[in-house]
Amino acid sequence: MNPVLPPTAVVFDLDGTLLDSRGDIVAALNHALLTTGRNPQPAQVIVRLVGDGPRALCARAAKIPEDAPETDELIRLFLDYYREHPLDFTRWAKGALETIEALSAMENMSLGICTNKHRATTDVVLRALGIEDRFGAVVAGGDTKERKPDAAPLLLAAKQLGSMPAAVVMVGDGIQDILCARNAGTWAVGVESGFSTAEALIQAGPDVTVRDLSMLPGIVQRWREPTTRIKLR
Repeated sequence: MNPVLPPTAVVFDLDGTLLDSRGDIVAALNHALLTTGRNPQPAQVIVRLVGDGPRALCARAAKIPEDAPETDELIRLFLDYYREHPLDFTRWAKGALETIEALSAMENMSLGICTNKHRATTDVVLRALGIEDRFGAVVAGGDTKERKPDAAPLLLAAKQLGSMPAAVVMVGDGIQDILCARNAGTWAVGVESGFSTAEALIQAGPDVTVRDLSMLPGIVQRWREPTTRIKLR
């Protein structure tokens, strides 16, 4: 069932949605691979593996099971390097800062983050950017037993923001973001300028997709008007 409540909260994915972080993710992962005697992977290969947390990322890149003992060492090396180099290459996604400002200016609107990114690296990136206080809720990898596309992380973010799930807009560039929104009963916006293809996002069934975040405030405002709803895809 699609949400019917006017939005009172917008929750963002982080990597590929608010941030173009592919450069730092690639550098950290290739450091872990090289340190353990493995071959580095091309950036375009690594980017396709991003979205399900560091364990899945490291295991997929090394072509080993997630529960293999070697995976733990790869994760440690990946996270240690990332914490030391959080913003070497990371940039804001197009329209991200302007969108945060526009949404923050809306009456009765809260902002949050729901990411599968590890809690330690999420915190260091947000601190380095100086924006940790802009969000009323930040739910990161490990904060709940399950990760996106399970509903639990997004439901926790909604609870922390004081919003009913049906009044929350989940914004993300990954299939797991859209499926998480569907599982949680929230609005779902797919961002085509991120790591996933537009075709994959549309197939996941969002309420709408946007070319980039600059289109988001207008959509949210229209959803807040009782006589207007964007036609669902």
